[in-house]
Amino acid sequence: MPDTFTPPAIPTTPVTPAILDGLRTIVGDKGLILDEQGKEPFVRDWRGTLIGTAAVVVRPGNTDEVAKVVKLCFDHGIAIVPQGGNTGLMGGGTPYPGHTGILLSLGRMNKVVEVDVVGYSMTVEAGCVLQTLQETAASHDRFFPLSLGAQGSCMIGGNLSTNAGGVQVLRYGNARNLVLGLEVVLPNGEVWNGLRSLKKDNTGYDLKHLFMGAEGTLGVITKAVLKLWPAPKDVATAWLAVRDPQAAIEILSEAHAASEDNVGSCELMSRAGTDMVLRHIPGVQDPLKADTNWFLLLEWSSSRPKADGAEGMAEKMEQFLADQMEAGRVLDAVIAQNEAQARNMWVIRESVAPASRAEGGGLSFDVSVATSKVPAFIDQGVKAVLDILPSIRPYPLGHIGDGNIHFSFMAPKGMDRETLRQYSPAITRAVNDLVRDMAGSISAEHGIGIEKIDELAHYRSKIELDTMRALKRAIDPKNIMNPGKILRL
Repeated sequence: MPDTFTPPAIPTTPVTPAILDGLRTIVGDKGLILDEQGKEPFVRDWRGTLIGTAAVVVRPGNTDEVAKVVKLCFDHGIAIVPQGGNTGLMGGGTPYPGHTGILLSLGRMNKVVEVDVVGYSMTVEAGCVLQTLQETAASHDRFFPLSLGAQGSCMIGGNLSTNAGGVQVLRYGNARNLVLGLEVVLPNGEVWNGLRSLKKDNTGYDLKHLFMGAEGTLGVITKAVLKLWPAPKDVATAWLAVRDPQAAIEILSEAHAASEDNVGSCELMSRAGTDMVLRHIPGVQDPLKADTNWFLLLEWSSSRPKADGAEGMAEKMEQFLADQMEAGRVLDAVIAQNEAQARNMWVIRESVAPASRAEGGGLSFDVSVATSKVPAFIDQGVKAVLDILPSIRPYPLGHIGDGNIHFSFMAPKGMDRETLRQYSPAITRAVNDLVRDMAGSISAEHGIGIEKIDELAHYRSKIELDTMRALKRAIDPKNIMNPGKILRL
């Protein structure tokens, strides 16, 4: 967060003993956390850099309890910070230091209500851990494609509230594309039941899309109907040494036809980022000791089992990679021969965040541009940042198939976090101005939260900001629902 950041005005109505008794009546003693040690994991963000306060952590057990808690807060003007697994990177689920209201944790609401195998859908509560939902779908020979590094602890309500992205967006879309219906508790405590398993419903405004990506500022998602797909039966995963980012997007462009539209993921990694993971994450093996600055993690998958004697995904990929090597785009490659090798490749990609945290201070930008512009963005962006701080260490990576680059930098060796922070405003402006000039987005998948509230105000048009404020004021007139996130009112 910039040093000049001024927190937005938020309601400061305190939680009185009488209100606390009302909360206890609704959720019981087991649903309240009052001691500072117990509250600490909820009021501190995943990175450990944002620390807020809350009078009490409230952990309802069902939608009815959520509605009653929210109604009580609405009646008394008490601010609410909804939270899922607390794995966000923008502070959207973290209370401000001046927050005097409650933190509403959905973690106890973790039931899978129904799996409709025939209809390819699953109805779940908001506190279900993402990996649990992936495993539940797999146990029914189905596939839920939302996949990200924090899937062992993030919760689906938070995933939907932030419109999470991840490594399968290329094929299946963001979180909002994986949802058929929602149940939401509105800021006045009323419950909107939109739990419809319909692929077609053309009856006016599609309300569910208001709440996905709103980061809890318009209501609390309590249940969702999720889309499922056939389980993958034939998967090929490869780690490629590639010439440069331009070669990477050309490889992806040709992979769609070569795989018969079965490209599941395409992830760009730098040598610097890969080496950082190898330094800090135990047990990870370098799949390809190639002398190149760029790698590509490419995965193809089909729901058709490989028939005896027939050409499967691995054979098709092997031929494709041979063609790409002949074209000079691929310098070397290895196709995983078993699940352990494939998993090792994915651990490298998914471990960049914890590895960078272990490495020390850094700056990271979650941006997107049109896929065809990714190479130019990386080239121009790195040059712009090096002009400001020549000794900074770049390691761009990301979901190159959907244009989402995690444009990341580690502090120069020997530079502490405080010194790096002095360069942050100039670097942020240089990166985000380039994103704007390339008609991109300053937040591809991580959201706005606390961290990017002023950047959103700087780069979005007045009509966009005014429309968002109008929606916020109409749905949450008392500004109690995650106040001060996304927008300054």
